[in-house]
Amino acid sequence: MGPTGPKRRFAAGKSTTVTLADVARLANVSEITVSRILRNIGPVADATRDRVLAAVADLGYVPNRVAGTLASATSNLIGVIIPSLSNIVFADVLRGIDAGLEPSGFRPVVGITNYAAVAEEKLVGSLLAWKPAAMILVGFDHTPITRRRLQQSGIRVAELMDIDSEPIDLAVGLSHRAAGYESIRYLVGRGYRRFGYVGHDWDTDRRARLRWDGMVEALAEAGLTFEAEALFEGPSSTQAGRTMLAGLLRKPHDLDVVMFSNDDMAVGGVFHCMAEGISPKRDLALFGFNGLDIGQALPTPLSTIRSNRFLIGKTAVDRILSQPDRDGATAVIDTGFEILTGETA
Repeated sequence: MGPTGPKRRFAAGKSTTVTLADVARLANVSEITVSRILRNIGPVADATRDRVLAAVADLGYVPNRVAGTLASATSNLIGVIIPSLSNIVFADVLRGIDAGLEPSGFRPVVGITNYAAVAEEKLVGSLLAWKPAAMILVGFDHTPITRRRLQQSGIRVAELMDIDSEPIDLAVGLSHRAAGYESIRYLVGRGYRRFGYVGHDWDTDRRARLRWDGMVEALAEAGLTFEAEALFEGPSSTQAGRTMLAGLLRKPHDLDVVMFSNDDMAVGGVFHCMAEGISPKRDLALFGFNGLDIGQALPTPLSTIRSNRFLIGKTAVDRILSQPDRDGATAVIDTGFEILTGETA
């Protein structure tokens, strides 16, 4: 960057940088061979290629795309990887990230995984190759290669939305297990006893599973269980919530409240109730998670838990910019949550 660009203060810290020579030694080939394989130039024996790629994965090596440019060149990029653009939850996080970066001169480069860990692995490799000042990701579920690359990068790494596991560097978010637990305690305190659950694929949304775990724990403490459950085999959506609640209510049981994995699903549940003449709260209570605007704009505002998504993104950037060097110690920032009483439970 020239004199008008941001002053570079992000350093490699105490990391051990893996070089092309390290890969060549482990694979027992020349550095030229490694370079040709990584750039996919010229014919190479399959066995040699496999050996080099295995060494790359084992060492967590990331090619330096900045090499060969001016010696003074530095990156003013912040890598940001999120699971989805269709889910407004992550749009709110991005707004917080952008608000934090706007006055700094650093700019986000955004990648979308569609909840696929392998896609995240590829994006992390690509972004690290451009030597970003920091990396911001959602959650803790990474492939071993992704985790190794992030650990060895030496730059600040922020994992957002969740604080229920040990971070690589910095975690900013809320305890989803605690959110699930407190939602049940709140509803039990309001007299509800017969609980149902409507959710989406836990394999792609670990945080939804953590909330369910917290709910189960709180129910057990009250001597209760979920009397009926319905899981959609795919990502959450309003239509999925409507369909799954309809299926749940066709079964013989006498539920007085249904918990939803998030507000997307819960809003769909409200639409089903409206279509079938079921009065939320009077006939069947509904409770969501996230505190989305659409849930609060319904004729009957949704009862839910609000996560502070803008604050999560902004807080992560503020911490990265104020403490740009990774010092080896991990940090967790709890941005909390709040119960929105609404009118559906």
